[in-house]
Amino acid sequence: MPNKVYASANAALQDIVKDGQTLAVGGFGLCGIPEALIVALQQTGAKQLTCISNNAGVDGFGLGILLETKQIKKMISSYVGENKEFERQYLNGELEVELTPQGTLAEKLRAGGAGIPAFFTPTGVGTLIAEGKEIRKFDGQDFILEKSLTADIALVKAYKADKAGNLIFRKTAQNFNPVCAMAGKISIAEVEEIVEIGDLDPDEIHLPGIYINRIVLNAHPEKRIEQMTLKTEAV
Repeated sequence: MPNKVYASANAALQDIVKDGQTLAVGGFGLCGIPEALIVALQQTGAKQLTCISNNAGVDGFGLGILLETKQIKKMISSYVGENKEFERQYLNGELEVELTPQGTLAEKLRAGGAGIPAFFTPTGVGTLIAEGKEIRKFDGQDFILEKSLTADIALVKAYKADKAGNLIFRKTAQNFNPVCAMAGKISIAEVEEIVEIGDLDPDEIHLPGIYINRIVLNAHPEKRIEQMTLKTEAV
């Protein structure tokens, strides 16, 4: 079995990242994002990237750092979120954005990973999303044909991995990570703990190692909170 564990995020990316690639990046807001891998991607200097991700982090963190350095030419996302630079670049015509309904985005990635080229969905019928797409009726209801998504590289975050790449995610940090990993031709997992093969209970594994090509350890991620609301106690 090939060694999937790399010494650092930079080492895991250095021989595979190129200008113009498409990347699928896990996370939802700032929850479950591959922090170290995103920084390492920025440090490669690769440009003209297309990023598939639910959103683009926030200003100065997550995919937001790649927007600041103008390394992303196109975002395929479900919402703009808290990133003002994302909004500014889009409104000024500096960034191409393909907004996709959240469930459709997840299914596009899942289908791509399963080798399914396209699927029909009722989501978006009668809206701008349907423009230019095939519409077909099933049982009297209109459905849009949506093409699936794949990526040259997928960057995902998990809680724990064994050396074969079997992954365990932690609670809601799972989010888009499994489907991103499935859709990637080369998928890299950033994890907080790496254990020996056989140490994970098979019933607890969320994603089989067949989908993961490389693993990097980030034992102490920053895990920023996107928004914190504190309730003032009554005096």
